[in-house]
Amino acid sequence: MPEYLHPGVYVEEIERGPKPIEAVPTSTAAFIGETERGPTKPRLVTSYKDYTRWFGGVFGDDKFMPYAVNGFFENGGKRMYVCRVTDDAATTAEAAFGSFVIRAAGPGAWGKGVYVFVEPSSTQKPDSNKKLVPVGVKLRVAYYASPPNGSPAEWFKDPTRPPFPNAFETFDDLDADERSPNYWNKRLTDNSALIEVISTGGPANALPDKKFAQLTKNGDNGKPPDVADFAGRVQLPQRMKPQGLAALELDPYRDVALVYSPGAPVDVNLVVIEHCERLKFRFAVVDPDLSATTDFQPRSAITDTQYAALYFPWIKISDPQTGARKIVPPGGHVLGVYARTDTERGVFKAPANEILRGVLDITAEIDDSTQDVLNPRGVNAIRKFAERGIRIWGARTLTSDALWKYVSVRRLFIFLERSIYEGTQWVVFEPNDDRLWARVIDTIRLFLRTQWRLGALFGRTEEEAFFITCDRSTMTQDDILNGRLICEIGIAPVRPAEFVIFRIFQNTAEAQT
Repeated sequence: MPEYLHPGVYVEEIERGPKPIEAVPTSTAAFIGETERGPTKPRLVTSYKDYTRWFGGVFGDDKFMPYAVNGFFENGGKRMYVCRVTDDAATTAEAAFGSFVIRAAGPGAWGKGVYVFVEPSSTQKPDSNKKLVPVGVKLRVAYYASPPNGSPAEWFKDPTRPPFPNAFETFDDLDADERSPNYWNKRLTDNSALIEVISTGGPANALPDKKFAQLTKNGDNGKPPDVADFAGRVQLPQRMKPQGLAALELDPYRDVALVYSPGAPVDVNLVVIEHCERLKFRFAVVDPDLSATTDFQPRSAITDTQYAALYFPWIKISDPQTGARKIVPPGGHVLGVYARTDTERGVFKAPANEILRGVLDITAEIDDSTQDVLNPRGVNAIRKFAERGIRIWGARTLTSDALWKYVSVRRLFIFLERSIYEGTQWVVFEPNDDRLWARVIDTIRLFLRTQWRLGALFGRTEEEAFFITCDRSTMTQDDILNGRLICEIGIAPVRPAEFVIFRIFQNTAEAQT
């Protein structure tokens, strides 16, 4: 309580009434898997071009991450965290530069294709003798995906001459002064997709003014990543940072709502689904095996879950790098449709009867009789319709529980639950009495009323669409004494019109009389 010690007028701001609940994002995705190069720390990318800058392009016949990322953005996705996975025994290529070590941005043999050239900076200023001297150093970095035909030193001398790198970066006017905006550590951290610079604690605090080197020390791939690598382990002691799904549990990635591992085997899909089930606020899309047929039984082959959906069959696309036709899993394109539908209609709209952009064909033709078998099993078909294109033609999760069989219902509840969770953190440690209960009810009612008006809830009136109870009927005296506030919320979600039935009959003149 404020103190009133002198006569006068006091103006005070007080809080009354409901606090607004902000709708959480529903279409931020996390793609986990192998990439050509890059960091193992999850990184946000907002376009395919952004992805190629940080993680490289197409590599390997059975590596589907680049195609999935491209399909996600092509179909309407906006935000994605890429979570690169490597073997825990993989090492990072590096080279010594005076009192510094220049290290590749992530582990793997790709780092041995990184070349670094340090030279005096382009900008000069007069010294005490009025002689022009460089203000710092220029750091140039080149990456070659395969051994270059010639010396990269020639390209550094003249960038118009081969061998041309697959990627390059330039950082000019790097300064050794920590107070400078061009301090080397500030400029390179989170700005270089190819390297990081680490001080070894030597006497000098600046990069050498002239040196050329390849990152040849270490730089091994190790074994192909296994399910434990996808689940996430702590990296080598020099970093002590989690990778894989374990990294996605950290607070910076709390806005992730969709999780996908392109073309992953069953054991990896299981840990992805377990991750979503445990966190409650995420939903997974999984791919069938390329060899899967219409006899596929996903609930027995994978699992029975309300936190994942499967789409069949694989799709044929144009390779974004070569233009050649390529068979890839559909999940990346499907999640782009999720994002597009969320933006254009809302999370309550089933991501179905939507065109898959960038898809040339599918690997298996599905007709009505085939889908009669697939749909009850929770397999969402991708079908090709004459004059209507290739569309997602299913909206079911992998669960046998009828209450949660629709993707849109499960994702709507994830959205509502997480929004209410995030928007009511202020309640913790407030006095647990009738005034707080009334304020909680008003806060949640205001949010659900908005969702009902947007079409997310079923009912002609608010009373039909939802109810909220937070009073002595939901809490006993023991609950109150033990600090528990219990609020019951009932919600009637809209469900997709999966089966549209028109009953048509002849209405004769005699029938009218």
